[in-house]
Amino acid sequence: MIPLSVLDLSPIKQGGTAGAALNESLALALAAEHLGFRRYWMAEHHNMPGIASAATAVAIAHVAGNTKTIRVGAGGIMLPNHAPLIIAEQFGTLASLYPGRIDLGIGRAPGTDPRTALALRRHLGGGDVDQFPQDVQELLHYFGDSVPGQAVRAIPGEGTHVPVWILGSSHYGAQLAAALGLPYAFASHFAPDDLDFATQLYRRDFRPSPWLDKPYVMLGLNVFAADTDEEAQLLFTSLQQAFVNLRSGMPGQLPPPLAGYPDTLDPRRAELLTHVLRCAIVGGPATIKRGLDSFIAAHKPDEIMVTAQIFDPAARQRSYEILAEIHPPQGS
Repeated sequence: MIPLSVLDLSPIKQGGTAGAALNESLALALAAEHLGFRRYWMAEHHNMPGIASAATAVAIAHVAGNTKTIRVGAGGIMLPNHAPLIIAEQFGTLASLYPGRIDLGIGRAPGTDPRTALALRRHLGGGDVDQFPQDVQELLHYFGDSVPGQAVRAIPGEGTHVPVWILGSSHYGAQLAAALGLPYAFASHFAPDDLDFATQLYRRDFRPSPWLDKPYVMLGLNVFAADTDEEAQLLFTSLQQAFVNLRSGMPGQLPPPLAGYPDTLDPRRAELLTHVLRCAIVGGPATIKRGLDSFIAAHKPDEIMVTAQIFDPAARQRSYEILAEIHPPQGS
């Protein structure tokens, strides 16, 4: 049985607040822990009115401090936005507070628009995306044991050996994860185009390392489960609206469900949604089971990270409950 985990963007609903979103995230994390999901990850996005997890390490601390057993981490930290030492200290602190429970997924994209990227001072101190492989290796070095004469140390951080994952939506991340011998998480939940090519490349070129002896692939998947297919399709319209708004240059708070929304779209936008959200399973229990079995058979992931941007927190939690009833999350 393939283990299941949770990716939460901590969505800020229309009319809601960041504080409410973060508390709803904690409630979801507690439910995920109770249901047996393996990990609970949060993501770094900036200047996004509908996402509350911009200060990702702080949000993770909020969740980890109020849960007991579930692994908590970043899916991910956009490393070009930061000095590796800072991230090593942040996640070293988390690992020191919550030993054995912290994960660090890192990505190469800025996670924002160009103007906000400049506000993050990405171009000062060598934070360019071309520096990404070197930054990853520097980060891994800080998490390792100290060596004699080491001039710069991450304290907290050194010796914590925080598990580092490479995130990606193209072959670039797959190549790097394979070369460094790190686990690989592919963002198929919103960028499925290179899914098969990237995962095949990663598995083919993987080199065993001190961190991992064989390739390990986690795939992102949208799962919107409800008691009926019709209810699930209605819940799914929140994500559809949010995605169209984002691609139209008007990101906003997560909209409430809108009956008949797909029928209001022009053919170009309808085709966009069908294309980018094709790694989505939406429906009642029987539909979810068929879709999940098909996804696993087609792509053979080692783990699946499930995301569900559902407007109503109770309906979102219910979606994960239905999924856990169909497929025990801890795997075999």
